[in-house]
Amino acid sequence: MNINEKIRKQLFDREFQFQASRSSGPGGQNVNKVNSKVTLIFNVPNSMILEEDEKSRLMEKIGNKLDSEGNIQILAQEKRSQIQNKEIAIRKFYDLLSKAFHKKKIRKVTKPSKGAIEQRLKEKKALSEKKKGRRGEW
Repeated sequence: MNINEKIRKQLFDREFQFQASRSSGPGGQNVNKVNSKVTLIFNVPNSMILEEDEKSRLMEKIGNKLDSEGNIQILAQEKRSQIQNKEIAIRKFYDLLSKAFHKKKIRKVTKPSKGAIEQRLKEKKALSEKKKGRRGEW
């Protein structure tokens, strides 16, 4: 099974760890009482779902988002509900994974067509003539 199928089937859910804490986000006076901020923690080196080459590629791509133990930590505190923040954190995780494993399309070097070259030269000539017309004698 390739990585895109693993992401689409959301197989990583069972390897998540969650921590809840007090949020600085919306909630009014309730902010000081309820733990609505959610931190999703995913340990890359200990993942049973990722293969070794996928782990190394992921660590290379998102190395700046990993802590010293190789954990990815994703925070969510946009909503007042812990459940909604948990869903947001999971969505952010899968977006991060899909971006990390997305292959860039290789650009093929092309040459402008004869018609395009002629069109560009014709436009340059017209602009040159227009500017030459502005240089009238006073």
